[in-house]
Amino acid sequence: MITYRGLPAPVIGDFLSREQSRSRYAPGTEFQIGRVEMAGNTGTYIDSPFHRFASGADLAGLRLDQMAELDGVTVRAPVASGRAVGPTAFSGLALHGKAVLIHTGWDRHWRSDRYFEGHPYLTETAAQHLVDAGAVLVGIDSLNIDDTADGRRPVHTLLLGAGIPIVEHLCGLDELPDLGYRFSAVAVKVKGCGSFPVRAFASFEP
Repeated sequence: MITYRGLPAPVIGDFLSREQSRSRYAPGTEFQIGRVEMAGNTGTYIDSPFHRFASGADLAGLRLDQMAELDGVTVRAPVASGRAVGPTAFSGLALHGKAVLIHTGWDRHWRSDRYFEGHPYLTETAAQHLVDAGAVLVGIDSLNIDDTADGRRPVHTLLLGAGIPIVEHLCGLDELPDLGYRFSAVAVKVKGCGSFPVRAFASFEP
């Protein structure tokens, strides 16, 4: 899977295959030990503050209560209404202490060439609104939460600067209710690393 053009695809295989392991164990006993080489920004992943700031919390510094069993709010911002998602998309929503997931519908292009071109993103003022409103995590179903044409990356700068983790490349947000669910996107604890793939999921009563 190529998550970003210019970043390598992950390499997944055997460190020790089942066949190789047979000589190490009793007859009929075998094991497989896998090996993975990849960029941290692969698939659906979480950004910690260290991704943007050398002094920010890395993956090992993120607490579970920043990533797991968070009260979720789904914000509908269809890309047909425009690429730039501004602060008005969040008007009237109680966001304090919430995981805010922006559903643009861009994930319909996931793993296609179209996904890389013209993606939706948050504006700088929208990011400031989320910081001021007390969001604890922000996710989006898009290539990047920032406009990749803006080298300043203001949304990453504001959110991660406020200690708010970011989850990018989400899929399936159309299946979530607007409110009343719990969201989790937990990464492994790795020191000195700012981003890592997650198994993102929600739980709710249908």
